[in-house]
Amino acid sequence: MATKAHEQWSSRMAFIFAAVGSAVGLGNIWRFPYMAGENGGAAFVLVYIGFIILIGLPVLIAELAVGRRGKMSPVKSIEIVAKESGASKRWRWVGHLAALGGGLGLLSLYSVIAGWVLAYIIKSAMGMFTGIDGTTASGMVATYQAETGTMIMWHFIFVSLTVYVVARGINAGLEKVVTYLMPVLFLLLLLLVGYAMAAGNFTEAVAYLFTPDFSKINGTVLLDAVGQAFFSLSLGLGTMIAYGAYLPKEISIHRSAVLIAGADTVVALLAGLAIFPLVFAYGLSPSSGPTLIFEVLPIAFGQMTGGAIVGTMFFVLLGVAAITSSISMLEPAVSWFEERSGMNRVRAAVFGGGVAFVIGLLTVFSNNEWKDVVPFAFLGLETVSGNVATWGALIDFTVSSLIMPVASLLLAIYVGWYVSRDAMRDEMDLPEGGVFEIWHVVIKYISPVAIGIILVYGLM
Repeated sequence: MATKAHEQWSSRMAFIFAAVGSAVGLGNIWRFPYMAGENGGAAFVLVYIGFIILIGLPVLIAELAVGRRGKMSPVKSIEIVAKESGASKRWRWVGHLAALGGGLGLLSLYSVIAGWVLAYIIKSAMGMFTGIDGTTASGMVATYQAETGTMIMWHFIFVSLTVYVVARGINAGLEKVVTYLMPVLFLLLLLLVGYAMAAGNFTEAVAYLFTPDFSKINGTVLLDAVGQAFFSLSLGLGTMIAYGAYLPKEISIHRSAVLIAGADTVVALLAGLAIFPLVFAYGLSPSSGPTLIFEVLPIAFGQMTGGAIVGTMFFVLLGVAAITSSISMLEPAVSWFEERSGMNRVRAAVFGGGVAFVIGLLTVFSNNEWKDVVPFAFLGLETVSGNVATWGALIDFTVSSLIMPVASLLLAIYVGWYVSRDAMRDEMDLPEGGVFEIWHVVIKYISPVAIGIILVYGLM
């Protein structure tokens, strides 16, 4: 099997920007608000933050430590660390599940939504939201979804952008993009929150997001919250193992992980504070589901003074967040293709992007030609997570609610029970006891049990 050494991040700041860029994406700005809206607002937010601390942060640290220890792709790093610890090399299949099933699977879905975002940047800039009402906004969504060729075009454009960045490598591609785009993302988000404070119903939005009704917490909320935690932090995709492989020894893993998780959570909450004040100010529904930003918000943008500018800023923000995350979804598979087949980076990126593009066509067709096709209805599987079980819904559920949590569960078991304590302590540069002992207890006992219970309870 061919292997080759990989580049390293040029600085701690470059790594932090890249990791935060991976975490801060459509998961925070598109998915988090509508998930919160569908699951009762503050109750979901509270459970989500709890899962970030209890499960997300420990697993994030584990992924980074395994990546830096192995210094290769997620598949190879897991195998190397297993061999060093005297464990079975079959653990590498967790890397296959995460990088190929999770990373490419999620990118296939993600790029369809991101392509939709690119299309709406143009629509907003052209003033197409001005004066629209609910019927017109719904019609705009329906028209876009019905135009198969248009959806495929934007899907292709976004995948191509992702492939271009990843093909340029770590220093010339990923680092440069995130170094420029992450400050832009934060600036745009803060400007939008400031606008929402002035023009929206900010008081009601704060109450909605931070005053919990615990009676709304049920199995669905738990499963959605843990899925959102994994989705948001890019866990179970091999991303953080791949990024950890490029991490110089002098950079602190646990401090970096806390910063990444903290920034990710803050952005998710800021996204809610940018969106919900406008939703409430214009009498719109916060529980509008995945079309919240495409169907509900354009109504608000169309009614407000300067709405074309604000709307364009918002969709540019989404586009920036999307590309910083999508490159991290493709990177784990590309690093493995390089090692496994000896492909150069350009060919590996094109191949991985091509796979994601083709799989993504299933999601595109699920919005139009195949919207009534339920592929596993003969098995009684007609709905999934409350939605018609189209190909797109099945891909979303399989990746977000199965592959990502299961891969994270297996990784927690692998690190907690099979990987040498000394190896992990060395990577974290911590003495025995204290912070390391707390983390090891959590990753060995608490995280696996919590993920397992939530998976079983939620699926039942």
